[in-house]
Order: sequence, then C-alpha cells, then structure tokens
Amino acid sequence: MKLKLHVWRQKGPNAPGKMETYDADHVSPDQSFLEMLDEVNEVLVKEGKDPIAFDHDCREGICGMCSQVINGVPHGGQDRTTVCQLHMRSFKDGDEIFIEPWKARAFPVIKDLAVDRGAYDRIIQAGGYTSCHTGGVSDGNAILIGKDAADYAMDAAECIGCGACAASCPNSSAMLFTSAKVAQLAVLPQGAVEAKRRVNAMLEEAQACGFGNCTNHYECQAACPKGINVKFIAKLNREYIKALLP
Repeated sequence: MKLKLHVWRQKGPNAPGKMETYDADHVSPDQSFLEMLDEVNEVLVKEGKDPIAFDHDCREGICGMCSQVINGVPHGGQDRTTVCQLHMRSFKDGDEIFIEPWKARAFPVIKDLAVDRGAYDRIIQAGGYTSCHTGGVSDGNAILIGKDAADYAMDAAECIGCGACAASCPNSSAMLFTSAKVAQLAVLPQGAVEAKRRVNAMLEEAQACGFGNCTNHYECQAACPKGINVKFIAKLNREYIKALLP
C-alpha cells in the first residue's frame, strides 16, 4: 500500500509545532501502525532527517505508552485497540492519515508524538498506600472476598493509564482514569482504611494537574482501549460524597 501521512512535528514543549507530510510507499497490511512508523523513520534517517519521535514500550497493548491521535480519534478508533495493536489492514491504499499527540493541557508534548503523562503518575501517587501487615506473606484466602467484588475490582484495575480518556474528552477530564484507580480499591477490604483520604487526595491532584470535570459526554469510555466503563465514575462520586460525611 501507498499512504500519505500528515504528522505533527514539534521540537519541544515550548517550540511551535506544525503538520508535515510524508509518503509511506511500501506498507504491508500485516504491519502494526508502529512498525509502519518505524519504516518511515528508517527512510528519514537515511535521508539525514530527524525521525518522528513517538512513545512505545510493550507493543502488546499493555503499557499504554503508544499515545497517538489517529484521524482525530485516540488510538485510531478501533474497539479496545491501542496504537501498537492497530494493523495497517484497517486502512486502504491511497489513504491519508493524520497523526497527532494527545490533546490535553495536562499532557505537554515532549517531542512530536511523545507526550508527558506524568500527571497520571502524580494522581496515583496522591492515592498513597493501603494499610497492611509487613510480616510473612499471608495465605491467598486469608481475607475472603466475594466474586462480585473481585470481578468489579479487576474490571477497574484493567485500566492501563494510557490517557486516551482525557485526550478524547472535550473537557480533558481524567475522571475515568481516577475513578478506575479509586474503584478498584473501594470495594476491597484492603482499601477501606484509607478510602476517604484517598479519594480526596486523588481528586485534588487531578484538579491541580489541570484536568477538567466530567460532563457525561462518554467519549472516555468510547476511546478506552480496555473498555473501562463510566460506572466507575459514579462509584468515584459516591466515594467522594461518603468522604464528605462526618
């Protein structure tokens, strides 16, 4: 396949950026999107040009680092698919593809398509710790947890912190991410002791990072590559209200 790529190029967080156009002339439909970018970069390096900077690590849809907006949609718009899992068979010969970094003030551009997602790390850090005994490892069934609670916690814990929710939200809200991190502990006994402090601290940090508020657009759920449900935002709101009560 032959494709025309329109890629956001920006030398640094304080430098002006612009779209630049590149031709990808030998694209295999079996390539992943990142493999296609690798080949484009090989050509740029051979021509003595600066390669396109983009973030990645696992290339297995686990780490959440491949943060790109493709044709206006985070991760390209395929259901439950990260950029590294997006294959070129999803495109047609002659297509024009627009590739941009995450669009959120809290995710400043490092270079080109790579952004700083440290704001999510700070929200997690604000959540702090869970109280536990630090002696020998306890038996797995020492604290009995019902299947419904365990399944609920696992569904929330599936969040990989990629940032697609905030990048897709018109308010750049981090509520889906924050709610997943709060909800996965809120239904477990291990998370009960610090529950009130945790939800307050994480919401305050999200606001300090510059994320907006949720106004129920549901774009976050649609863009999430792991299918995190907005029901966790409702849980976050309930936990916050409980934290305000004496």
